[in-house]
Amino acid sequence: MNEEYSGNIYLDHIGIACEDLEAASRFWRLLGLTQGEGDEVVESQGVETRFFSTSHTSTGEREVRVELLRPTSPDTPIGKFISTRGVGVQQICFRVDDLEAVLVYLKNNEVRLINEHPTTGSDNSLIAFVHPESTGGVLVELTQRLG
Repeated sequence: MNEEYSGNIYLDHIGIACEDLEAASRFWRLLGLTQGEGDEVVESQGVETRFFSTSHTSTGEREVRVELLRPTSPDTPIGKFISTRGVGVQQICFRVDDLEAVLVYLKNNEVRLINEHPTTGSDNSLIAFVHPESTGGVLVELTQRLG
């Protein structure tokens, strides 16, 4: 099963684990990125998120974003990440048109998934994670916008 995935795929955001959203936001503001309208707590992930947007591309393509991730407690995935690896880049996220189809495709091609089915994420989206074992050591998040 080596056929290529034929749907659209875009770099959506880079997730950065932090302990303090305000302290972590300073650089991104200085650089000129635009802070999103509000922070969001995603209870199912145990995280509070804040997005910063880059500029729109000349073709009108949606901007790539930086997502700051603050754990709501030490025993959450981001809390555990910070305790073992420290603050910093935690994942890279790609936006797809049909997340369920991508997950089936990857599973059929023996890619190890953390989530075999989409779950609710921040920013009105579905998400799923691919295990770093199958990506060369990088946690990959896949997302599909719901609106």
